[in-house]
Amino acid sequence: MDKPCCRLACNHRGKAESLSNMRCSMLGKTLAAVWSRECFVCGESSGEACVCAACLPLLVRMPVCVCPRCGLPVRVAGVMCGRCQRRPPHFDETRSVFVYTTPVREMVLALKHAHGFHLLDWLADELAVRVPPGTDCLIPAPLHVRRLAERGFNQSCELAARVAARVVASTGPVLLRDTVVRDVDTPKLAGMRARQRRRSVRGIFRCTEEMAGKRVLVIDDVMTSGATLDELARALKQRGAASVTNLVVARTLRLPQR
Repeated sequence: MDKPCCRLACNHRGKAESLSNMRCSMLGKTLAAVWSRECFVCGESSGEACVCAACLPLLVRMPVCVCPRCGLPVRVAGVMCGRCQRRPPHFDETRSVFVYTTPVREMVLALKHAHGFHLLDWLADELAVRVPPGTDCLIPAPLHVRRLAERGFNQSCELAARVAARVVASTGPVLLRDTVVRDVDTPKLAGMRARQRRRSVRGIFRCTEEMAGKRVLVIDDVMTSGATLDELARALKQRGAASVTNLVVARTLRLPQR
């Protein structure tokens, strides 16, 4: 499934936009303009795009009618789902581009495992048009230092840096790379019930700056149950954030039981 169309992406540790990554990105764009790319999904020529026109419909986009709080489908647009009414999350809104299913799932996994850097600009374009007006700052979902050392990069930070570059002229949000620290490296949450997930992520984040009155946009690749992003929003609200919106590439439609 993973058919990268540009193999020039650089891994790096720490900051998302290293000079080497910027050079690689520039070189990759130059080569893309000269040579046709391969579609990530089918492997056929896709011109300058990462996905060909024939495969684009296979990428399932989120429906219009979603709960404004958690981003899950509802029958009436703008109406909060029963789950959010019973237990309101700390974040105020969720915006997502795709449903987390094939082939979007494979794209996200390729990005996580450093095989999909060629997708970053395309995904950033999709995210940038969904940045809420009036956003004060962008914050990438942080990785624990151990996970960052193993992976060599934070894909959420890579996305956030590119989104910030696209919207800075129009809305002026500031990219805050290190404002939130992940102090605890939690085990895999897959397979846990919702209550177990909430307990596992309790207190894992620490906000290092005052966020008084700021409208924060948190950028991440995938949202599943929302437990981790809820805890991140809680840490931001504790430091005074006025609102926290999640902006994610993909959202899973299947939630764990309570």
